[in-house]
Amino acid sequence: MTNGELFGQILLVLFLVVVAIFVLTILFRSIRIIPQANAGIVERLGKYHKTLMPGLNILVPFIDRLRPLIDMREQVVSFPPQPVITEDNLVVSIDTVVFFQVTDARAATYEIANYLGAVEQLTTTTLRNVVGSLNLEEALTSRDTINGKLRVVLDESTGKWGVRVGRVELKAIDPPASIQDSMEKQMRAERDRRAQILTAEGTKQAAILQAEGSRQASILEAEGEAQAAVLRANGEAQAIETVFGAIHEGDPDSKLLAYQYLQMLPKIADGASNKLWIIPTELTEALKGITSGFMSGRAPASPDAPTAAAPTTPPAPTPQASTPPASTLPPTR
Repeated sequence: MTNGELFGQILLVLFLVVVAIFVLTILFRSIRIIPQANAGIVERLGKYHKTLMPGLNILVPFIDRLRPLIDMREQVVSFPPQPVITEDNLVVSIDTVVFFQVTDARAATYEIANYLGAVEQLTTTTLRNVVGSLNLEEALTSRDTINGKLRVVLDESTGKWGVRVGRVELKAIDPPASIQDSMEKQMRAERDRRAQILTAEGTKQAAILQAEGSRQASILEAEGEAQAAVLRANGEAQAIETVFGAIHEGDPDSKLLAYQYLQMLPKIADGASNKLWIIPTELTEALKGITSGFMSGRAPASPDAPTAAAPTTPPAPTPQASTPPASTLPPTR
């Protein structure tokens, strides 16, 4: 093989290598794989041509150019605190969080240079307009109203940019330090007032319940005593009726009655406060019966002996309230 043939073969190999590299470059620039939830803008000769969807896409090499991919998912952006002046001339710092999503990749690319910065600036201006018409108390208690107004304004303004604003949230509203101290003092005083009211209400309810309980207890105690007295009286009445019936059925004589009188005398005299007690007139009759019984037992059995007549003792007069008793005996200790 001559030098000329060797040089020709080397040139042929180099040419084939260059052709292979060129073909691979064309294939690499022609095939584009777009990930899920992304979109790509294709410009042909500097002009919008089409929007690439997720999957495998074919481009014309050196003619079509693919711009950076656009994320089509919903995004969350937290903007730094913005100073806002309220209606009562107080400066508050408000943090906002915006939830938005790109719905049209072409509009987001060609209608606005930086849709994220535009959303931030629009949120700031709209927030100042909305909060500027409210005082501090309304701004602190009307977050839902502020969020709704911000979402409506932002959604209308960003629609032509291919951006949809889903939600706008106020993450924090920070008033000045002096206002915070005043609010804390006010809330502390309000809590103390509510605590005192609740304590007073509790004391009042406790007193009412205690009085009601005492009244119910007194009523129940009185009812119990009344029922006990009725039952006690019924028992005593039945006892008296039983004793009365037994006495009349037994038909006791004067001796038995006199013996019962003598048994009851110690009970009558029992007690340290009894200084004197009155002997009833029936007792003398009972003693006379007992004496006659004893005298009849001692009399001789001879029929000729004269029978001694029992002495007749006139009954003792019944004592009156103004006169002393007929006979008194010292109390039995």
